[in-house]
Amino acid sequence: MSKIKKLIVVFFLAITVAFLIWLRGQYILPIVMYHSVTPEARVENRLQVSDTLFKRQMEFLKSHHYNVVSLEDAGRMIKEHGKVPAKTIAITFDDGYEDNYIYAYPVLKKLKIPATIFVIVNRIKVGPGKDILSWDQIKEMQASGLITFGSHTLDHAYLPEVKSEEELRRQIFESKKTLEEKLGVPINTFCYPAGRFDAHVRDLVAQAGYKLAVATGLGKRFSNQDVYLIKRVRISETDNLFDFWVKTSGYYNSFRNHNTR
Repeated sequence: MSKIKKLIVVFFLAITVAFLIWLRGQYILPIVMYHSVTPEARVENRLQVSDTLFKRQMEFLKSHHYNVVSLEDAGRMIKEHGKVPAKTIAITFDDGYEDNYIYAYPVLKKLKIPATIFVIVNRIKVGPGKDILSWDQIKEMQASGLITFGSHTLDHAYLPEVKSEEELRRQIFESKKTLEEKLGVPINTFCYPAGRFDAHVRDLVAQAGYKLAVATGLGKRFSNQDVYLIKRVRISETDNLFDFWVKTSGYYNSFRNHNTR
């Protein structure tokens, strides 16, 4: 091989190594976000996924040997800045729809996949009711050891616009206290309603004793290592298995960040 060819090979090897190092730096542990799982899912509703598609997505994770961890374990990995095992992912649900129990939970239980459901405390039903989870359903899922529950506030209040300090604390602190009293376990996770927050709201969540909090729509100006601003990826009915693979790759959020201030 001539000297020029050797230099070209070395150059391209150096470029490849540099690209792989750069790419690794773009990785963000994927936390996926669902809302409603229902046979009546409509493509125009970004908060719905059909039960059939959800089942296919969970089977995809299982058959392709994804390392599905609890949200708390994912938070520890982010906080410790350690090496994340390949194909690691965590699954979350927002709002506490009853269809999570009817359609999602049986699939998760069969495949032994853990997940976290964020519930709006004052909307929880005393008994089975339309649309929203009941305390009995929540306790049953919790007893499985697969499903953990977090706070989505008392009333799904849009926290940055709550002017009263007392009301802010009530939404954040009292929702945690109520869940802990009802479920008999520490409530360590919090979800900002509509994914929105400000610095003061974030600090109150930390003060309340939560170990982590999740948001949505965060841009590159927010740290990927702040466990009180964990970035998530929304899954919708329009996401086929290829879209799902892309969104769970660990790079989707990073590239999306470049288009989000």
